[in-house]
Amino acid sequence: MNDFSQDLTWLAEYCPEFSISSKNIKVLKEPSDFFEKLKELSKNSTKRITLASLYIGTGPLEKELIAAVNEGLQKSQGNLQVKILIDYTRGSRGSENSRTLLVPLIKDYPSQVEVSLYHTPKLRGFIKWFLPERWNETIGLSHLKVYLFDDTLILSGANLSDQYFCNRQDRYIVFYNCKELCDYFDHVVQTVSSFSFLLMPNNTVVLHPEWDIHPSEGNFKEYVSKAQKSLQNLINTAKARNVQNELENKNMTHTDTLVYPLLQMYTFGIRQDEQVTEKFLRLAEPNSCIKLASGYFNLTNHYMNIILKSSKAIFNLLVASPQVNGFYGAKGVSGAIPSAYTQIAKTFFSKVLSYQQQDRIKLCEYERPSWTFHVKGLWYYEPKASLPSATFIGSPNFGYRSVYKDLEAQVAIVTENRELQMQLHNEQQSFYDRTTIIGKELFDRPDRKVPLWVKLVAFFMKDFF
Repeated sequence: MNDFSQDLTWLAEYCPEFSISSKNIKVLKEPSDFFEKLKELSKNSTKRITLASLYIGTGPLEKELIAAVNEGLQKSQGNLQVKILIDYTRGSRGSENSRTLLVPLIKDYPSQVEVSLYHTPKLRGFIKWFLPERWNETIGLSHLKVYLFDDTLILSGANLSDQYFCNRQDRYIVFYNCKELCDYFDHVVQTVSSFSFLLMPNNTVVLHPEWDIHPSEGNFKEYVSKAQKSLQNLINTAKARNVQNELENKNMTHTDTLVYPLLQMYTFGIRQDEQVTEKFLRLAEPNSCIKLASGYFNLTNHYMNIILKSSKAIFNLLVASPQVNGFYGAKGVSGAIPSAYTQIAKTFFSKVLSYQQQDRIKLCEYERPSWTFHVKGLWYYEPKASLPSATFIGSPNFGYRSVYKDLEAQVAIVTENRELQMQLHNEQQSFYDRTTIIGKELFDRPDRKVPLWVKLVAFFMKDFF
């Protein structure tokens, strides 16, 4: 690997490291590409399908995907194991939901299909009783997105829902023939599933057989402590395997690409992604360029302060315009969410000006008629480089919820391969080509005026976004 890649070897202090040939990594461009790849892999898997998503929608396209999984199960003659992890609150919302979609699969293949529903231990007691559907999701979720088929892995920020297959822009990277990386993410999903609910054929839920503490009715400290031990054991085992592999293969030629899985599960004391992201932003070389995207732009104070005060890198931050925010046009209070994000972006932009960093930090808005924007991650360009040498991709948004409330996972990819670098460059360019640079005049426009009550909500409830 090159000098910069060597400089990033500190990543292995926080997480496992996987060497992967760049020829086995492919960047997908469109939601439709993502959907077709999911179906193709579902139909042709022979050993395992492991899916983790916030939820699975109930429309025709989602049913088409489940039909593809069903086809794979039929063809496998009992050899294919399917594990699905979704969030309990989001997956149970409404009378027709992810659970009702998946129950027939459990009934038809009881020995091959397992569906788990993660329930945050923080949603309990009066809060659980008081908060209605949708609002109870603000307490904490499983926001993981892992799409694994035999030894092929798709990492994305997209959920398994129709809009993510059509006109909701996200990112999608496919890792082919990477058994060790797939095994690791399979174990991540299995571990979270082990302390989640198990969905039964009659659409009820029970605790997993190996788990004895109820997430909302059991002892909070005991639940968190036991889950933390399970997760830490998973990480430690993978890192120990890295050391063993390094000793056994020390004379072998290394591949051109390294992949570092980063978990963020603050509730359980797992903070890899937060710690690595902070250090990455802080240590970025002077005059390097970081292009950072967040569909829901709400940086934590730590990230914000590093970008504004500590980092010497050039930043180009990509956010959603109100019209491509997923809540644009929603009914009720949810319809004000785009304005809340406008207020958050305006506050950040004001700080950029007050610190006189406007030449180093740019803010751009993504605009695309009839589309919504859900892209997240970053691309790193070394000083004077025309192609990125690293990227982060996965579920985190770099915001309060991602860091402190939800279960998240992404990977840092470090590569010296020019073809893969070109794929990543073209990926980010396709997003930035649809942007407008934000200036003070944009926030002064009448259509960007934020109601006072929304300003208050954005200020006092920032950690719910």
